[in-house]
Amino acid sequence: MFKNYLKIAWRNLLKQKKSSAINIIGLALGMAVFILIALWVWDELTFNRFHENDDRVGQIVQNQTWNGQTGTSLAQPVPLGNELRTTYGEYFKYVAMASWMIPQVLSYDDKHLYQNGVFTEKDGPHILSLKMLRGNRNALQDPKSIMLSESTAKAFFGDTDPIDKPMKIKKSLDVKVAAVYEDLPYNTSFRELDFIAPWELYLISEPWIKQVETAWDDNSFQTFVQISDHTNFETVNKAIVNAKFNRVSAADKRFKAQIIVHPMQDWHLWNDWKDGKVVGGLISYVKLFALIGFFVLLLACINFMNLSTARSEKRAKEVGVRKTVGSSKKSLVYQFLTESILVSVIGFGFSILLVVLSLPWFNEISNKQIVFPWNSLMFWAIATLITGTTGIVAGSYPAFYLSSFKPLKVLKGTFKVGRLSTLPRKILVTVQFSISIALIIGTIIVYKQIHYTKDRPIGYDRGGLVTIRMATADFYGKYDVLREKLKNLRAIEELSESSSPLTSVQSNRSGFEWDGKDPDLATDFATIWVTHEFGKTVNWEVKKGRDFSRDFATDTNAMIINQAAVKYMNIDEPVGKTVHFNDKQYQIVGVIQDVIMDSPYEAAKQTVYCIDYENVNWINLKLNPERGTHASMQDIESVFKSVIPDAPFEYKFVDDEYEAKFREEVRIGKLASVFSGLAIVISCLGVFGLASFVAEKRAKEIGIRKIIGASLYQLWGLLSKEFVFLVILSCFIAMPIAYYILHDWLQKYSYRASIPWWVFAVSAIGSLLLTIIIVSFQTMKAARANPVDSLRDE
Repeated sequence: MFKNYLKIAWRNLLKQKKSSAINIIGLALGMAVFILIALWVWDELTFNRFHENDDRVGQIVQNQTWNGQTGTSLAQPVPLGNELRTTYGEYFKYVAMASWMIPQVLSYDDKHLYQNGVFTEKDGPHILSLKMLRGNRNALQDPKSIMLSESTAKAFFGDTDPIDKPMKIKKSLDVKVAAVYEDLPYNTSFRELDFIAPWELYLISEPWIKQVETAWDDNSFQTFVQISDHTNFETVNKAIVNAKFNRVSAADKRFKAQIIVHPMQDWHLWNDWKDGKVVGGLISYVKLFALIGFFVLLLACINFMNLSTARSEKRAKEVGVRKTVGSSKKSLVYQFLTESILVSVIGFGFSILLVVLSLPWFNEISNKQIVFPWNSLMFWAIATLITGTTGIVAGSYPAFYLSSFKPLKVLKGTFKVGRLSTLPRKILVTVQFSISIALIIGTIIVYKQIHYTKDRPIGYDRGGLVTIRMATADFYGKYDVLREKLKNLRAIEELSESSSPLTSVQSNRSGFEWDGKDPDLATDFATIWVTHEFGKTVNWEVKKGRDFSRDFATDTNAMIINQAAVKYMNIDEPVGKTVHFNDKQYQIVGVIQDVIMDSPYEAAKQTVYCIDYENVNWINLKLNPERGTHASMQDIESVFKSVIPDAPFEYKFVDDEYEAKFREEVRIGKLASVFSGLAIVISCLGVFGLASFVAEKRAKEIGIRKIIGASLYQLWGLLSKEFVFLVILSCFIAMPIAYYILHDWLQKYSYRASIPWWVFAVSAIGSLLLTIIIVSFQTMKAARANPVDSLRDE
């Protein structure tokens, strides 16, 4: 029986080539989009699952309350690690303090490379559950050891065994290779971890850490943990919440420090904090794309249902004959569902082809390394389920609708489709248009938010700015010579140094005092140490007072603040005011426009700039615009190599670093626009098929109207008005829903775009015009047809 159903289904597909092609193309596109999104969502949900104990590993985060506002930070004090190991040891299997992952110069013989690495306590490799290729996870017990990733070991030693080979870190720390671990996959937070070195070595290389080894008020490091097997994160967090609060001074207790463990499984998707609690993160994009995938597949199903029910009259006599010769309603339902599932299976086959062909492009724009899961039984089981479900859902209404025809009426020729029978089709078309219009509005707003933030005033001119990190001791020992040689280059217009790169703040300080300060105000300033020419190099805008100048010997005690700091300090005339900080007295000499260094999506933070030639470790160069960039960088590299020959010459363009801050949003915007575009294409296919059917169905009516004098415009209006009405109705449904969702989404940005009326107007007009163009193609074709062809059988 099933074989017979299949034969008839195949015959009907071939008989109705146009509608079958539209259905298959629509389902193939819908399924391809759904599969791509499903693969992307799965990749996001399994982020960090590479680690063996990802369900028990976490990072310590700290909540502190400043002036009534609770902020969350990853930075922790040095003594916290030992406190967790001793006082709270029953809750932890491993605890490891760690530095921040930054590029360091690694050297072997005359080879010097920048590599990303961390200094961590001996439990670090166990927490990360590194897969060892040589040596073991206990390698850091030797304070002069280093663990290399497989690719780093290959870069330095090729195929030679690297174990016990001598190396240097920062050209000053002697180490021996003790272990090699497998490169971490791209979908882990530690994917760029090229080497791991002992914490003890870090203490030697950074003497200042010795001064804060017992200081609970200095938050400068990371803390990673693996909780014990017998407990859970909730229990641990309740136990350790006051671990720091109990140890700080009475004065610091006002900050109400709270310590909690943030589980590794939440790092990637649940990383937005507000008032000390996780409120979301990238999970919002995962949910968004999951919805888009569902809606795109739904659109394809709606197309199929609409076209199948619309063409039901064509098969009315077939149903009548089948019922007359004894076919039951049940067997008819099976027949039509078989046809639907067959279309779904064919569509799925084409969708796999589309996915395989588009995966390289998809990986490129999504920054993924997704491979098609050919060998995954789970994938094929889910795919089979979805294909079958899609076929059943898409074909259910047409199947039950067709099988309900009365054979007597059909065979006598008195069967007519009533107006109410078209209502479900109109509802489905309206839903389809509503989804498409909402996706158009959403895509426009996503791009508007990105460009609105990109175009915000950032307080300096990033064009032609280059930053170079002083990564080795050679920089400090020879920098005076290097500076003088660089100043003499025509390639450089201006140069200066700073303690933070222009695109991030690496130091926040408290303890500022000034006359008139609210005694209850807990100060918190981004603190940037600079040299005299910093302002000239970045071309910041001085709003009040003056810039730093070598003409003033007192500028070693001068301070420049931004507009956000003026507001924060609540002073009307800041220039000339005295500020006490770090046992030193500073005088404010100028106020500058807010310089955006951290997230461009957030409000500018209160920032102070002070002169200090000892605490700077970034070189900032303003290139001469009259010379070519390539030639300028070659000249600069030559100077670097002549002064510091053993240090690798690596630089970054500030423009590129600033653009990188938008990389994730731009990527999401591209994906959203592509998938929204495909959703619109699927909707257009459905409209095209329906318009074709309507024109075919009313061919005789059009012929009669032409004979009695109807104009081309009147005939166009006759066939188009229903679609135009449904689009307008869809606009009224989609717009408030889209506004509500997008308004809520924008609230997570402090610096956010508005939702202007023209976005809705453009979406509505665009949808209307697109529909009219598609419908017009079919209506004009029908209106221009010779009426004799449609009336010859009457």
